[in-house]
Amino acid sequence: MTQPRTQKAIFLFWLPLAATWIMMSVEGPFLAAVIARLVDPRYNLAAYGVAYAFALLFEAPVIMLMSASTALAEDWASYARLRNFTNALTSLVTVVMLVVLAPPVYSAVMIDLMALPQEVAHLAHRALWILLPWPAAIAYRRLYQGVLIREGLTRLVAVGTVFRLAGMATTSLVLYFVWGPPGAYVGAAALSVGVTAEAIMSRWMVHRSLRRMLQQHRGGGSAVRQDDEGELTYARIVRFYYPLALTSLIGLAAQPMMTFFMGRATYPLESLAVFPVVASLAFVFRSMGLSFQEVGIALMGRRYEHIRPLARFATVLALGASGGLALVAFTPAAHLWFVTVSGLSPELARFALLPIAILVPIPFLSVLLSFQRSILVVARRTRPITIATALEVGGIALLFPLLGWRAGMTGVTAAAVSIVFGRLMANTFLIFPCRSVLRSSAGNQGPRKR
Repeated sequence: MTQPRTQKAIFLFWLPLAATWIMMSVEGPFLAAVIARLVDPRYNLAAYGVAYAFALLFEAPVIMLMSASTALAEDWASYARLRNFTNALTSLVTVVMLVVLAPPVYSAVMIDLMALPQEVAHLAHRALWILLPWPAAIAYRRLYQGVLIREGLTRLVAVGTVFRLAGMATTSLVLYFVWGPPGAYVGAAALSVGVTAEAIMSRWMVHRSLRRMLQQHRGGGSAVRQDDEGELTYARIVRFYYPLALTSLIGLAAQPMMTFFMGRATYPLESLAVFPVVASLAFVFRSMGLSFQEVGIALMGRRYEHIRPLARFATVLALGASGGLALVAFTPAAHLWFVTVSGLSPELARFALLPIAILVPIPFLSVLLSFQRSILVVARRTRPITIATALEVGGIALLFPLLGWRAGMTGVTAAAVSIVFGRLMANTFLIFPCRSVLRSSAGNQGPRKR
């Protein structure tokens, strides 16, 4: 955390976090390939996509705990308050998930509101029960990983993800070869086991850092740290975190929303089956940008003294990520990926080729969004992040019905166009608050909270 912010130093700090996200991005294509090779792949891919979309929605309130922990867990007292906050938040999320899984509520949402086919809704219901541990496991591993990032131990974050992948792959392959249940159940079980293994390993790896913080605290070397806004109270945690949680909730609501839209667009079953495969491939390259947010928070400096080298690194990263996706999307590698690797039939693969080409700008825009968010998180100005995400989801909600319902565009293609449009709206909006923060910092006034 004290090394010069050279391009090499930034790269070495970023690389384990990028490896973590890239390894996680392998989950989607791997599980889609397994599901595609089991019975009734079309229904099971669609059900897995629905279950995963709703699992992400339940995960949304806790997903920003890594950023919160990276930014706020400065000592034992602040960590302990974040941990207690996490306990309360995960309990609430799990209760809400149980309510939604109650048969009358689930039927009203999935069948009456979203008009899912009965077979898809039934498979997705059981898959969501299997995913019940998912939000809590995500919450705790992100809390612990934020502490590791603050300590500069990004390599250990990647090590935890290795255990996640090992648990995921072992579970899916055992179920595939030994039992052979419906593919949606295989995917859900693999995800639950994998993320639980990662949470356990993250807790074990952060033990030494937490013990050192506790010893400092007991020895009087670490009180509740003061900054320009005073000590880290629960009220401050809530004020800081609720815009981030709302951001994730709004952002991840786009997945179920697009499921709802695709179910009423042209070729609904094909779109629902193909969309998770297309999204998984895009996520492989988009993950490079997702990994950059915590890098920016950790290395930016409270007065943005290191923003120029971080901006140079982000530019190269953004161009490389979108360039890599373009090499797949606009070459025969796309057909090879969707048919040979992912196991889609040639008929389904044809539905995937245009959407993945449309999504080529998304990795570039994801790096930009992570950089913009890191600027605002360092400034403790998280509200603009929420507004930008609301604009992004609003753009999707506005454009998709026009393309998918009125213009008759295939559902998965309409989703891809809408995703790019919404992300452009978010990036454009965040230009202005980021400029305001940086101007304030340049004037030696320091980042201010609004």
